[in-house]
Amino acid sequence: MERLKIGVIFGSRSVEHEVSIITALQVMQAVDTNKYEIVPIYITKEGHWVTGEKLLKLESFMDLSLSVSGLQKAFIAPDASVDSLIGGSRKWFGEKVLKKIDVAFPLVHGTYGEDGTLQGLLELANIPYVGAGVLGSALGMDKIAMKAVFKENQLPVLNYIWFLRKEWENKQNEIICKIEATLKYPLFVKPANLGSSIGISKAKNREDLIYAVDVASHYDRRLIVEESLEGGIEINCSVLGNDDPIASVCEQAISWDQFLNYDEKYLRGGKTTGLKGAERRIPAPISQELTQKIQEFAVDAFKAIDCCGISRVDFLVNQKKDEIFLNEINTIPGSIAFYLWEASGITFSELIDKLVNLSLDTQKEKNKNVYSYNSKIITHVAGKSLKRGIGK
Repeated sequence: MERLKIGVIFGSRSVEHEVSIITALQVMQAVDTNKYEIVPIYITKEGHWVTGEKLLKLESFMDLSLSVSGLQKAFIAPDASVDSLIGGSRKWFGEKVLKKIDVAFPLVHGTYGEDGTLQGLLELANIPYVGAGVLGSALGMDKIAMKAVFKENQLPVLNYIWFLRKEWENKQNEIICKIEATLKYPLFVKPANLGSSIGISKAKNREDLIYAVDVASHYDRRLIVEESLEGGIEINCSVLGNDDPIASVCEQAISWDQFLNYDEKYLRGGKTTGLKGAERRIPAPISQELTQKIQEFAVDAFKAIDCCGISRVDFLVNQKKDEIFLNEINTIPGSIAFYLWEASGITFSELIDKLVNLSLDTQKEKNKNVYSYNSKIITHVAGKSLKRGIGK
């Protein structure tokens, strides 16, 4: 049987670029090459698409400025009749087809990958892909829209306020007064559309708040300020599936500082272990009742944003009061949360199998939809003035 060609897409114009490389290499190493042929597709920090065997090795990325040398320029065309990786220049018509892509595996963390933009390209190209669709990806990336959807679905979130960077620049005092009248210090200040704790700061007072908003405003035009759950712990749970998803075991992420920051997430475990090497407790040392409730909330959150494939849902928990608050959902979790599924009895390789099959199921479901309708509107309008407009 011919092996399915899996296009692993990673890198891109994102501050989480290096994290994406680690996740992609972990996935590509875990792929069962008896079943699948890996087609690595790397997007540079400048947005150039390249492919080649060199991308399968970690040492190729030690100097990112040199990593594209000796690689083939390539891209996916937004043409449903192509479904392939195209090689060549800016003009793709007539260019050589490098590889047919049976399933795309988007592993771009953050902007231009996890936010629905890459998923939109794959939808236009009619290529099955792993993970959340355009809507689920966009909602999962935007902390403001995400929390609004959670609240609409009666899922618990901490109190928060959001505003625009331009509003902060023009009405700083007014916004500070609103924050302090509505929320209690300490506060967390975050860009709406970023992950990996980048741009996030904790504010204990007004001076901290001003500094934190200034930092966050470098990363997004929409900013969110939310209350901190003092004395709480971070509990994460992964969800796998499409319409009938299941939850993994829970983990407790361990932080030695005020919160789990970027370096703690990705550097503490060593140069090559990535998220697997970060310090964590699996299963989380919480009661069975609390574990079950978190797993239920995780599945509900997954469904609320219309997610599919896999995600990791992060919670803040006050064990003394049995309080649970949804923090965020990650639609392309670091290392695709394989360590949570290994602890749940599913190997990394088996997890990849399940994700590929889920993506094919999603594509079959989409193909049940009607996308074309033969209307007589052109004949009806022919000969009439187009200035009259068309009513809907």
